Amino acid sequence: MTETRSETAIVSGGAGSIGRTIVARLAARGLDVLVVGRNAAALDALAAETTGVRACPADLADDAAIEAVAARLDRPVRMVVHSVGVPVAGGVMEAPTRALSDAFNLKVNGFVRLVRAADARLAPHARLVAIGGHYGLEPTAYAATAGVGNAALVNLSRQLSLAYGPRSVTSHVIAPGPADTERLRAVAEARARRDKTTVQAVLDAMRADSSLAAFTTPAQVAWMVETLLAEEADAMTGSTLMLDSGRRRGLP
Repeated sequence: MTETRSETAIVSGGAGSIGRTIVARLAARGLDVLVVGRNAAALDALAAETTGVRACPADLADDAAIEAVAARLDRPVRMVVHSVGVPVAGGVMEAPTRALSDAFNLKVNGFVRLVRAADARLAPHARLVAIGGHYGLEPTAYAATAGVGNAALVNLSRQLSLAYGPRSVTSHVIAPGPADTERLRAVAEARARRDKTTVQAVLDAMRADSSLAAFTTPAQVAWMVETLLAEEADAMTGSTLMLDSGRRRGLP
């Protein structure tokens, strides 16, 4: 463990279930963790309860976030983790078109903004990590915003891997299956309304749709994030790491 906290990990979406678990794991490892988000009160609370965590209020849907985050960096950046979620806006037939463009702006442009903020301080073997999701690779008719935003992250990550390869900086997408979070319940509620069934019935069907009959947990996602800090993970640059309990059916 690095006791001096000589390197920084930037994490967006730290107020969510997955983000909070990632923040705790990276701070426990000894990294200085800069948590970025719009809810200043939630960020301050997270910083107060976790040693090694600093709050950086900024709206990643706006280019002004680049300067706001960059101004808080005072040491080499070891990892950038983009863990924001997008609002559940229904299926492709009813989701407002504005919701789709907003999802792209937050998931894809938000990741670009974080990376640009960190660019001048990225250390060799730094990791650029976006938390995507199963719906970006296995399309469904009832989660339009998650599908569009997460699919675009895969292409963006490959582009970043090419651009940053000469600096020994790698890019990765972690794609959990439906994760056991509040957001999952919101998706289940939208699907239940569409199918005129109960939320519990939808959750049971989602769970049964994996070979392990299980949801992904925030702890499993945080484990994968920390694993990418190993120098050996250089070989995976540009890849999408499926953490879906066996839901993906397609190839590759």
